[in-house]
Amino acid sequence: MSVITPSALQIDAETRAAVAVCREITRARAGNFYWGLRLTPEPRRSAMYVIYAWMREADDIVDGQTSISNSGASDIHAFRTATVDALAGHSVLDKPIWRALSVVAREYPLDATDFHCMIDGQIADLQPRRIADWNELRTYCSQVASTVGTVCVRVWGYEDPRALELAVERGIAFQLTNLLRDVVEDVGLGRVYLPQEEFDRYGISPKDLCAWSKPTQCEKLMRAMIDRAREHFVRSQPLDAMIDPTCRPTLWALTEIYRELLERIARDPSQISRKRVSLPTLRKVLIALRARGMGRKS
Repeated sequence: MSVITPSALQIDAETRAAVAVCREITRARAGNFYWGLRLTPEPRRSAMYVIYAWMREADDIVDGQTSISNSGASDIHAFRTATVDALAGHSVLDKPIWRALSVVAREYPLDATDFHCMIDGQIADLQPRRIADWNELRTYCSQVASTVGTVCVRVWGYEDPRALELAVERGIAFQLTNLLRDVVEDVGLGRVYLPQEEFDRYGISPKDLCAWSKPTQCEKLMRAMIDRAREHFVRSQPLDAMIDPTCRPTLWALTEIYRELLERIARDPSQISRKRVSLPTLRKVLIALRARGMGRKS
């Protein structure tokens, strides 16, 4: 199976302005993703900026809420409706994100199911939550991260339909890395994403982990989760050769950033109790430059 993608987005001046707004949102807020997405050739790069801006909009709707109020539910319903309209290739709203998304949806084989899953993931995070076991965690990761992976693959283009399945695995690897990095912040918000069965196995609580009060047990739990994330990176490795060659540098850079972040955590898991682990900007730039060089050689 081969997915053919357009050589150029057919857009007018107003839509170009809308895409520019999405590009600025991505530059300002995408963090790790920005360094990879900017390597994507046009017009796919602009399409990815638009999709990222949509994800930020979805996140902002629920940001700071602790439950779904009547007004909050109304906002989410309106956002979902606008998304459905845009993915159908038209939008009744003038907001830049909707104008841009409707054009992207006409050019690329996006699946509305992915977008609904991402919205549902945002809704689920409105409430304090405890993940019971690995199966529940995998479902959550698939909902909030693997859907992003499949959307990316649909825009980048692919030859083998297995690419969509492997994008799910890569998304889980990314999300597990995020959860390990953000565990203290998440627990402070009443959200415990690491499985309760793992806390039970090692005889500690989420508060113990955040305070690193039982070092031996805390390290064992963290290393078990780090190994899980590594498994998903390895399992999804064939994906790199399945997408359009012009977009492989983007995927490589994103993967390398997250893999290095995971390995930084692995070097000293206790640091998650003291700070938010991250890659220096210079290191991200170097990864992006290396990826760009790889693209020129291919």
